[in-house]
Amino acid sequence: MTTLIVIAKEPRPGKVKTRLQSEFTPKEAAALARASLSDTLAAVSATPAQRYVVALDGETGPWLPDHYAVVTQRGNGLDERLAGAFEDAYDGSPMLLVGMDTPQLTPALLGADWDGHDAVLGLTEDGGYWCLGLRAPDRWALVGVPMSTDHTGRDQLIRLQALGYKVKLLPTLRDMDTPVDAAVIAAAYPELRVSRLHRRLQTSAHPTLLFERALDGVEVVATGTDGRMVPSLSEVDRWTAPADEADRLALSRCEGPVLDIGCGPGRIVTALAEQGIAALGVDISEQAVRLTTKRGAPALLRPVEAALPGEGRWGSVLLMDGNIGIGGRPESLLRRCAELIRPDGIVLVEVDPDDDLDDTHPIVLRTTTGRRSHPLPWARLGTRAVLRHAYAAGLHPTEDWRTNHRAFLTFRR
Repeated sequence: MTTLIVIAKEPRPGKVKTRLQSEFTPKEAAALARASLSDTLAAVSATPAQRYVVALDGETGPWLPDHYAVVTQRGNGLDERLAGAFEDAYDGSPMLLVGMDTPQLTPALLGADWDGHDAVLGLTEDGGYWCLGLRAPDRWALVGVPMSTDHTGRDQLIRLQALGYKVKLLPTLRDMDTPVDAAVIAAAYPELRVSRLHRRLQTSAHPTLLFERALDGVEVVATGTDGRMVPSLSEVDRWTAPADEADRLALSRCEGPVLDIGCGPGRIVTALAEQGIAALGVDISEQAVRLTTKRGAPALLRPVEAALPGEGRWGSVLLMDGNIGIGGRPESLLRRCAELIRPDGIVLVEVDPDDDLDDTHPIVLRTTTGRRSHPLPWARLGTRAVLRHAYAAGLHPTEDWRTNHRAFLTFRR
């Protein structure tokens, strides 16, 4: 009989699974970590053993079964914490230690016979290892082995063999570290708690979350509810780049001060500031506002429907990059723009180059790992539809021009 040890972190938001936060919120990443830990503990509990131990960083919670002894992790690095876990859990029987990142492990793997071997090692696909078995604590077997690298597993094996250990290798597993890992494990092991949670989270993302992840460099595309990509709403590279020739041509029409609705990462507000034109961006994305202000341009975290500075005194209000679609109610949005400008001000709208386009179906944001947002009310409109809504909102067209496959309209009250 052996002692089974699970080395774990308390599944607290912001403290675990930070690499999952490229697509999930800290709270969602912590929930996935907790589900993974629960799956791991269930598999360990189903494996006959003399003693069950959790080597814990943090506080216990309802996820911990009563029959587990708890030892507190100690040491500066992971190598020292692993060595300490073996020392603190030792009661004279062989020990097998596993992490909390391979929820797909099974009692059959954990109960593998290692008679005739001095140690057991299970490698992971990313170069680490998911389990280590020792017959007795040995700090020299662990301390100094580089951890969290793509060769940690190989280095650990070399260290054990250099100390004269006869090592039994168990099957290689995949760690759940990244969104891709989580998606692969969920697809391969659908019965796991973490897989069921992953499936729920895959279809419940807030659109703003995935938009912000796109601004952080995650590949995200906009599609219709039918799954077909909308290229004009997926141009993150253009939005994060400096203003281009078409942008500057549009901005040459602006009369200050300028309000940029849905400013995104701030290329338009920045270009206006560089020309000495007073401008303010507004957006509902914290990351968009942060990126805009990082560029040295002012931005406000606020929806366009809320009270805004300078109402009725703006020289120009901009709806660039298809932002005429915000909210899916273009007439209401244009009416709001008319309220914001001064009597002789302008509303500048970028429209779809297809004059006949009039699509008010929601859009969905999707990542390459399959995560998708709630449907987001939106409208994609060409010139004819925008003109119809503008007239109803009390706005009259003064200019219509096109450049570089982009189309624009200018309105006054």
